[in-house]
Amino acid sequence: MPEVLILFIDIVLAGLILGGMYALIAMGLTLQYGVARIMNLSYGEFLVAAAFLAHALFTGLAVSPLIGLVVAIPTAFVLNWIIYRALLVPLVRRAKSREAQEVDSILATFGLLFVVQGIAYVVFGGQYYSYSYLSIPLDVFGSIVALNRLIALLFAAAIGLGLYVALTRTRAGTALRAVAVDPVAAGLVAIDVRRASAFAFALGGALVAASGVLVSMFLTFNASMGVVFTMKALIVVIMGGVGNLLGALAAGLLLGLAETAVARLLDPGLTLVANYLLFLAVLLWRPTGLFGSPVR
Repeated sequence: MPEVLILFIDIVLAGLILGGMYALIAMGLTLQYGVARIMNLSYGEFLVAAAFLAHALFTGLAVSPLIGLVVAIPTAFVLNWIIYRALLVPLVRRAKSREAQEVDSILATFGLLFVVQGIAYVVFGGQYYSYSYLSIPLDVFGSIVALNRLIALLFAAAIGLGLYVALTRTRAGTALRAVAVDPVAAGLVAIDVRRASAFAFALGGALVAASGVLVSMFLTFNASMGVVFTMKALIVVIMGGVGNLLGALAAGLLLGLAETAVARLLDPGLTLVANYLLFLAVLLWRPTGLFGSPVR
């Protein structure tokens, strides 16, 4: 097979895997901001926390990270529900407008970021962690890809598809989308807006925990990496259109492909430059994002 074709397949496969992870990570933030109107700056810290949980289960108890999803997802859901009810509901109640609520949530979650990060530093220190799980090389159309990366992509696709079906084909999903479009109108048709917002925030936390477990299977991580994931999620959410799941998917894949192409063809050090150039280009071309908003 020609080397150029193999390089192309390498870029596409690696870009899809990375982009799929970005899309899944961003979907949770899309729900939290699109429905609950909470700009959660501590979002990436919960991804790192889930990665540490998967690492501890695998290295300490020999529990597969795929089984660890069963522990991480409900735990993160409950924890984020508690955080919303205890920390954010008082801010929502006192806010005189949605804009004031967003500002208050940014300040509150910015503080929460340092709390979670500080706990991670105390427990795990500042060193990098990783573990070897199904790091088996596979030949895919002439390109060598680790099995754990393909499994992570398949699980991310399944979770994303399940979320989309739930939001578009169920009564609860319709209620969440209604709150995202207009919370006042949603309340007039007997939708409990505060309960829906709490559920969306908790569900977003569960999604980022699932992302953390999957990412931990093939990436190294440490206690300070949460900010990086939060920034990537924000870029994807804004590029795709705030609150739009399909937009998050498209933007995540686009970002992953762009990063991989730049790293392989130019220089890995230019990936951040490529990210922000692409981000600015989308904002200039489509200020509301590729698919606009809200959740669809």
